[in-house]
Amino acid sequence: MSIRTRFGRAVILVEDYDKAFEFYEKNFFCHKILDHLTPEGQRQLHVSFPGNEEAGICFLDGKAGNQTGTQPTLLIYTNNIEDLYTHVIENGVRIIRPLEISREYSHFHCADLYGNQLVLLELPGTTS
Repeated sequence: MSIRTRFGRAVILVEDYDKAFEFYEKNFFCHKILDHLTPEGQRQLHVSFPGNEEAGICFLDGKAGNQTGTQPTLLIYTNNIEDLYTHVIENGVRIIRPLEISREYSHFHCADLYGNQLVLLELPGTTS
């Protein structure tokens, strides 16, 4: 059998598509890969991270906020955790757990506009 699978999109419920996009664009450099209305009038807004066009986030209109309780909603990888940490702090993003640097990995936790917990990670060998 020759079946292959790959990750597509994570879904995040939002109250305002444009504000959600602005947050992810400003802080994590996301860009739109799909933005249109279905024949039923449902907006579909998908964003991806630089260099990874296939995988990303699909924003859907709905009751937003803390969709996964106390667990993270997304893990986002970076090649420069310290500069990204400074970047999100300068943008006023709420930090849940401050930057921790170790030999195995470095990470911090922050919240998006709706309280969803995001974990930012730098793994060994991915520095700039």
